[in-house]
Amino acid sequence: MNKAELVSAIAKRADVPSSTVDAVLSGLQEELVEAITRGEKVAVSGLITVERTQRSARTGRNPQTGESIEIPAANTVKVTAGSNLKKAASNVPV
Repeated sequence: MNKAELVSAIAKRADVPSSTVDAVLSGLQEELVEAITRGEKVAVSGLITVERTQRSARTGRNPQTGESIEIPAANTVKVTAGSNLKKAASNVPV
């Protein structure tokens, strides 16, 4: 499902115009980006948790040459599924 399909599905389910849903999703995206930039954790109970984490510097290996390379430390984003998403995923047969 892409963004346009998501907007359409939410608009239909909530019985609101697609433009309103699109504006809300854009606002959510902007707020998530700003919160992560500030180093804050964002949690939507039962759905998702998003937080900034630090990845340590490490030694990697170039797969083509086998040469060791140093990979610098970096900030990254950790996304954790909430209980409702986990439950939905566990109910799908493998």
